[in-house]
Amino acid sequence: MKTKVLLVLFSLFFFIRTNAQCAMCRAVLENEEGQGVAKGINDGIIYLMAIPYILVFGVGFAIYWKYFRVKKEE
Repeated sequence: MKTKVLLVLFSLFFFIRTNAQCAMCRAVLENEEGQGVAKGINDGIIYLMAIPYILVFGVGFAIYWKYFRVKKEE
């Protein structure tokens, strides 16, 4: 169990540093001289991609917590 938690935390830290631009966005933004807009769009894509994962994790954790809290009380 300890290794699973460690693996999840480890993968979440590297998830934040991923490059999430689609091919079309990358092609348009690579032609630009300043990379500030490209970095901003990439950060926005990662933000939009992370929210559903955080919500699903939260619901899963709440279900897990409730299930094991009831088991301990019995």
